[in-house]
Amino acid sequence: MKRSWILLLIIFICSPNIMIFAQKVTLGADRLDQFLPFIKNKKVALVVNQTSVLSDGTHLLDALLANEVHVSKIFAPEHGFRGDADAGEKIIDGKDAKTGVPLVSLYGRNYKPSPAQLNDVDIVIFDIQDVGARFYTYISTMHYVLEACAENGKECIVLDRPNPKDVVDGPILDLKYKSFVGMHPIPILHGLTIGELANMINEEGWLKNKVKCQLRVVPMTGWSHGQPYSLPIKPSPNLPTDQAISLYSSLCFFESTNVSVGRGTDFPFQIVGAPGSKYGKYSFTPRPNSGNKNPLNSGKECFGMDLRNYKITREGIDLSFLLHFYKKSGLGNAFFSNAKFMDLLSGSNQLRLQIVKGYSEEDIYKSWENDLADYKTMRQKYLLYSQD
Repeated sequence: MKRSWILLLIIFICSPNIMIFAQKVTLGADRLDQFLPFIKNKKVALVVNQTSVLSDGTHLLDALLANEVHVSKIFAPEHGFRGDADAGEKIIDGKDAKTGVPLVSLYGRNYKPSPAQLNDVDIVIFDIQDVGARFYTYISTMHYVLEACAENGKECIVLDRPNPKDVVDGPILDLKYKSFVGMHPIPILHGLTIGELANMINEEGWLKNKVKCQLRVVPMTGWSHGQPYSLPIKPSPNLPTDQAISLYSSLCFFESTNVSVGRGTDFPFQIVGAPGSKYGKYSFTPRPNSGNKNPLNSGKECFGMDLRNYKITREGIDLSFLLHFYKKSGLGNAFFSNAKFMDLLSGSNQLRLQIVKGYSEEDIYKSWENDLADYKTMRQKYLLYSQD
């Protein structure tokens, strides 16, 4: 027994990764002492949702109100302040039932706060959990918030959080394909925290007319790149587990096809299938449920893959699922029932055309390498934590 304890102690001391896991992650939101002095006696707007909680479970709104901060309004992103609206569902203005603080939608009439909406605001605080994928729209909301603050002379504070899919991979977006599901010339998996990305957007001149925001990022402690992080709260209705978040960047391309990613089941982004037994033996039937009022292939039996226990061997984007269904379909380019959306998700028409032309999975990965090398060089300038 004594020898076992000595061996365990040696392993613990010699393994930096194990030491990392022993540390407590202190979120930007936890570090009230770092930003309360800047917002006392200021009129504050929050860009928050259900993920905007401190490590003890207290919502940021409640923590600020307890510290007598004047919260003028809450800006709500896609899925709403409570995070229970469908993907793509428009969010309406309202009031928080608990506190009476006004709710202003940034996923309805406008994505960007208007001058009128910022008129009674001194500082905007952004605190939303990202998952690391370019097409996850919370980072597009952050872009417009930074831009609006810059244009209207308002300061923005970003409270940093770990990125659970902390990988750099995928094609770089061509700005000709810029949209709300991709606004920046970064890969699909950008490998940055929300705070690091905010700095990159601001410093690289990506805001309209190259305006620059008065930006303050409150960093974390106890976390570094490459350290796994499991989200305590699901970031949106259809990413309920670590497995779903890990597979999201690989399966999201199916949203441009007639293949279901499990919306309308208990396992979104963990199962995938389409009508027709040629796609696989596993079957499921999507039906309307909370967060999926009208799922693709509703009421139809779909056949395909159960990925709930799939062992992820490629840390980045895994194209094997998409290529499997594309080949099984026999539809050619028609497989992409919404080709325009496929191009917006991938950042150009290149990936779709590579698939149609019969490129191998490995050849597609290789075609990303040079651009990714350039991106990684730029990324180095913005890393706030130990490099991976």
